[in-house]
Amino acid sequence: MMYLRKMRPDEFPDYVAYFVPDYAMEISSNYDMNIETARARAEREVEEALGMGVETPDQILLCAVAEGGENDTPVGYFWCQPHESGQSIFISDFCILPPYRGRGYGKSALAALEEMYAEKGYSEIRLRVAADNKRAERLYLSAGYIPTGTNMRRAIGNS
Repeated sequence: MMYLRKMRPDEFPDYVAYFVPDYAMEISSNYDMNIETARARAEREVEEALGMGVETPDQILLCAVAEGGENDTPVGYFWCQPHESGQSIFISDFCILPPYRGRGYGKSALAALEEMYAEKGYSEIRLRVAADNKRAERLYLSAGYIPTGTNMRRAIGNS
């Protein structure tokens, strides 16, 4: 069983320390960018989007915690954004930390998020999956998410 709670300010640096390198790898892989440039971009985007940490308006940072786990320690994180209509929530980032993967926590955390937002009157959860993240894609499909489109790109010129 899994529950979600608001991320505490002292946990935000740990989240960023995990997220930035992970996001930089995604940027590098999907946009043919060297890792140093990708990391600088990831850091800049995180600062722009989450400049006030857990208190950033219109950004929801949650910790996924396994019931019965040690000391309320997060096994994963969600970064969500509610749509202004109040009908949908967008998952900007979701991760189960590497030591906790393969135990069913991902599916359980998604179910907890769904329950949380259904109780608040939301009718839809949206997200984007990087093309090379097949593990995440399998998780979302197994949890009942359906593809709604495909992002595509083509480098041109001297890029």
